[in-house]
Amino acid sequence: MGGCHSYPSATKVDTKTPQPSDIHNEKLGINNNNQEECPYLQRQNACQRITDANMFALISLPPGMDKAEWLASNTVAFFKHINLFSSALSEFCTPSTCPTACGPGNMVYFWTDDHGRKLKCSAPLYFDYAMSYIQELLTDEDVFPTKAGATFPTGFIFLVQKVFLLLLRTLAHIYWSHYSEVLALDLHPHLNTLFSHLTLFCQQHSLLEPEDMKPLQDLITALERHG
Repeated sequence: MGGCHSYPSATKVDTKTPQPSDIHNEKLGINNNNQEECPYLQRQNACQRITDANMFALISLPPGMDKAEWLASNTVAFFKHINLFSSALSEFCTPSTCPTACGPGNMVYFWTDDHGRKLKCSAPLYFDYAMSYIQELLTDEDVFPTKAGATFPTGFIFLVQKVFLLLLRTLAHIYWSHYSEVLALDLHPHLNTLFSHLTLFCQQHSLLEPEDMKPLQDLITALERHG
């Protein structure tokens, strides 16, 4: 959602991209659309999809495939799709429209860098940090090896979990703060499909903690009920 160099600095922010050594979320967020209702929970919106494909077939580990490779390939794919989707809405997500990075349940996402400094960022700055961090991981051969015979590092699963938490928060912010723009652009079927795929994949492979999913449970339930 834009480059961090063009945004006002967050408190004590470094010039280099911070590493999310510890990612926090707290309450007291705002809904930037100032809507009392959540239109993404309404049946006419929640039922929209771009495909009738069997999601469970898409998320299941194929027989004979190494699980780390399966997680790695899906991590790359989800990042590409979500980064592309969020880029389509970048002109609507600015420091003035989104002074905090927030999501459903009035949650504010704080970025903690590798020095342990907790930063309250505007949404475009937070998600720029997130996407930059993920991009660096995915292009690091020591973390996401692409050569035949290479092994995945110890603790690989924890890095994957961190990536999926950031991707989940990206979509959560779009639902909470930019759903009116999503509807205007007729992108809600794409968003619903992407979110459902992501959450099912995370549930299938235990990539997110229940506390991370709890603020989004109403949305998850609505998509399951009307999907």
